[in-house]
Amino acid sequence: MTALWTSAELRAATGGALAAEVAVQRVGFDSRQVAPGDLFVALKAARDGHEFVPAAFTAGAACALVEHGEDPRCLIVPDTLAGLTALGAAARARSGARFVAVTGSVGKTTTKEMLRVALSAFGLTHAASASFNNHIGVPATLANTPRDAVFAVNELGMNNRGEIAPLARLARPHVAIISNIGTAHLGRLGSQAEIAAEKGDIIAGLEPGGTAILPADSPFLPELLARAPRALTFGEAPGADIRLLDYTAAPESGTARIATPQGQISLALSAPGRHLALNACAVLGAVVALGLEAGRAAQALAGFGAGAGRGLRRSIPLPRGGSILLMDESYNASEASVRASVSVLASQQGRKIAVLGDMLELGEQGPAMHRALAPAVAAAADLVYVCGPLMGGMFADLPPDRQGAAAPDSVSLAPLLRAALQPGDTVLVKGSLGMRMATIIQALDAPS
Repeated sequence: MTALWTSAELRAATGGALAAEVAVQRVGFDSRQVAPGDLFVALKAARDGHEFVPAAFTAGAACALVEHGEDPRCLIVPDTLAGLTALGAAARARSGARFVAVTGSVGKTTTKEMLRVALSAFGLTHAASASFNNHIGVPATLANTPRDAVFAVNELGMNNRGEIAPLARLARPHVAIISNIGTAHLGRLGSQAEIAAEKGDIIAGLEPGGTAILPADSPFLPELLARAPRALTFGEAPGADIRLLDYTAAPESGTARIATPQGQISLALSAPGRHLALNACAVLGAVVALGLEAGRAAQALAGFGAGAGRGLRRSIPLPRGGSILLMDESYNASEASVRASVSVLASQQGRKIAVLGDMLELGEQGPAMHRALAPAVAAAADLVYVCGPLMGGMFADLPPDRQGAAAPDSVSLAPLLRAALQPGDTVLVKGSLGMRMATIIQALDAPS
């Protein structure tokens, strides 16, 4: 097997000192996931990664990127995060792959996974297995780009102003997608205009001649277009280059008709939701921008399925017999994604239960934005269970016959929900990551 990184390449990329000759097959920073042949990066986070270097070598790590160490397999640099970033930059510089980067208020990871599926129809495609979208995850994803990759996908995220541009300049995409401009992190950035400006910074990293894929339905499209030397638009708006013409939902799937510069195509997805069809439009825009066949990509997307925490659907048996259908959206939440999720819930069969946690980082507009969800939630769900003070405000505006229970946190809510479940129920679980909605999922999976 050809090494992903040789000792000579590691030294050249990072400027570090490495006494041993090693062959690295993968780059990682989680000591719990070290496998033989890995380069373990000892980052300084909640705990100093240098504490775990001996265990990493015991687990089979070929090398460790460190700031100090005696083992000859240690690649010693002044700063491990800077070293990882340099390694990512070197990987990008040596690669002959075509790179696509995606950002947006919601749907980044789903769009990234759709890109992985669609582009794999044309050649070896590299993308991170998780949401590696920050100043650590992006260089790690780049550093793991296979030598023979034909396409590579990077997801770019942010929490504060000024974080997208350096990630984009590191990734240097040939195609940059902005999936949407929403209200996530509104409390930190202050306005949607600032969010749009931050998301638009992905354009600053485009390779010369690169193409931006922009949301035609966004009121900020003119500002984004002004920043993009070349662009394709997607969405439902008249004139969109990749336009969703119609969408038909089914309980477990969806079909769409989409206009592209290559002609109209039909798209079938094995997961429901109009928002997924729009994500697919963005992906098809990237496919077109890369000079590939949109129809072939659409065929590949028929095999796309949502992941855990991001719309995964599965049956869970109940202790007293029968089962429920879980719609697991527990990873995160924003106003747009909650509306999209409850819309999918409304199309399901049986009794429909929405389990919602607070949407965080919305600042002073948070209470009003939560209460504005009440009509859509009431129309979609037969019963509603909530945790957190913000969703508690929304809960108070629901009709009494829709009110299941409200609790301060997910731990308190879980037994109230579990006691109320009946065979045939469909249960949507959604909330911001900080609300720990995965606790609800764990409670549903736990034996009685």
